[in-house]
Amino acid sequence: MQRLFFLLTILGTLVPGLAHAWWQPDWAYRKPVTVDAGPKAGAVGGDPGRIPVLLRLHSGNFNFEGVSDNGADLRFVAGDDKTVLNHQIEQFNPLLGIALIWVDVPALTAGTPQQLWMYYGNPKAPASGNGQRTFDPDYSLVYHFTEPGVPSRDSTAYGNHAQTAVPALDGSVIGAGARLGSMPLMLPASPSLALAAGAPFTFSAWVRPDSLGAQQVLYARRDGANELLIGIDQGVPFVQVNGQRSKPGQPIQAAQWSHLAVKADKANVALYVGGRPAVSLATALPAFTTAASVGADAPPVASGTATLANFTGAIDELRLSRTARPDALLLADAVSQGSESRLAVFGADEQQAGKSHFGFIIAAMPLDAWIVVGVLGLMMVLSWIIMIGKGRSYGAISRANAQFMQSFHEAAGAPLDHLSRNGKLSASVKADSSLWRLYDVAIDEMRRRHDRGYDLNAVSNATIGAIRAAMDGVMVRESERMSKRMIWLSTTIEGAPYVGLFGTVIGIMLVFVVAAMAGAVDINSVAPGMAAALLCTAAGLGVAIPALFGYNWLSSRSDAIVADMAVFVDEFATRLAEEQGDGRQMRPVLQQA
Repeated sequence: MQRLFFLLTILGTLVPGLAHAWWQPDWAYRKPVTVDAGPKAGAVGGDPGRIPVLLRLHSGNFNFEGVSDNGADLRFVAGDDKTVLNHQIEQFNPLLGIALIWVDVPALTAGTPQQLWMYYGNPKAPASGNGQRTFDPDYSLVYHFTEPGVPSRDSTAYGNHAQTAVPALDGSVIGAGARLGSMPLMLPASPSLALAAGAPFTFSAWVRPDSLGAQQVLYARRDGANELLIGIDQGVPFVQVNGQRSKPGQPIQAAQWSHLAVKADKANVALYVGGRPAVSLATALPAFTTAASVGADAPPVASGTATLANFTGAIDELRLSRTARPDALLLADAVSQGSESRLAVFGADEQQAGKSHFGFIIAAMPLDAWIVVGVLGLMMVLSWIIMIGKGRSYGAISRANAQFMQSFHEAAGAPLDHLSRNGKLSASVKADSSLWRLYDVAIDEMRRRHDRGYDLNAVSNATIGAIRAAMDGVMVRESERMSKRMIWLSTTIEGAPYVGLFGTVIGIMLVFVVAAMAGAVDINSVAPGMAAALLCTAAGLGVAIPALFGYNWLSSRSDAIVADMAVFVDEFATRLAEEQGDGRQMRPVLQQA
């Protein structure tokens, strides 16, 4: 048992080190990022749900050392250190010490802060940033305005790229932006941007008017008599649907960035300024299939309708959604995308020190894998206890049998009951030797027959048969005692691989289900779970193989002890027949003390 306790102690010292294993061993550094939408941080007043969170890296929170020049080795992992989060790099310039990265947070809540891990420091890692996965499928258009001199490109999977190019603007609220005024930014008339009557819709953008002019249109869409206009009149944002305009609400300032949003459902069209409700219209949107215009009125303008003036100023982070976004999400966008955001807080960088591949696998193990490994661990402990106990027991029996046989042979020529009378055998031999127990039952049988007046001068064949039968019975009981709990070893040998295989199958099923739900099918998202699932099979084999070797070794020792007992029974019966067999006139079988 001391060896077992020592083994468990060694394993116990290893477990704490494995518990801190990283997501993958090829990444040298990581930085904790806490996303907190609660009242003391982001203060969004609700649960935004799935949201692309903007992370601003600069020299004050990140030193840009150890990361690749284009940020290709950046990876974002959820707080469980297993789930890879989608991200898109809008800007990454290590020379200037600036980076803007959008990270897809699956479920942001105001009640509980979430910790993310930003991994970096792997020069061999390929780029994995993808805006099509970072923004959920309800975003039908997202412009970051990062490509100067060319039409703006859509970051979503719908590919709603702009039809016209507008002048670029450096130093926007989020990286680069675009200047409006001289020409409109035309959006395509694609099926993904079409709206049915009463369909949900959300528009959001950062705007900075150069001056507070009259009737400036920011977003316009016309389809026959149907119209949707979003604009600014003397610094007051408004929304207009089929000639019905919202009442004046919260104004914005010239030469300052403001976040404007409009969302519509089946009954209302609401305008948000700075992420907070400003005004609304009790109407639903009409149907639209035509192209929309940003910064200028959209043709065709119905007869008798005045054309609005162009918006003169800057725009950034234009988004269209085919759903009515939650108020908490719009507020989170407004408060987190600005330079004074408190939604994301960065911790100190951590460097990996000697992390093994096995530690990476341990870190990726889900709950079901831990349950399987726990069951296999219990099987391993029990099998090792049995093997160690049986090994010590068989060793004691073999040593005691050897000492007994030595004494038995030295007593050759003396009466057979000599060893039971002289008291020279030690207590340990009598306690451990199976041969002594065979010998003792044979002598007892002979004494009982002598006490009854039988076999006074010679031992009959019937007596020899009865003695042999008694010894055979003891031999059977000794064999049963030695084989006790050996069935557990055979069960471990046959069952442990199946238990491990069961864990592997369940683990692989969960990997594919989670990957399908998250929409992530790259190797970095499925490899950790696959490795952890395969660890269950390896653990099953690791339990079964030592049990197999131990079972075979113990079986051979048990067979040797049984063979020694069978030989002793034959030897005792032969010696009894030769010395005191039936028909021979010899001294009494048992001498009186």
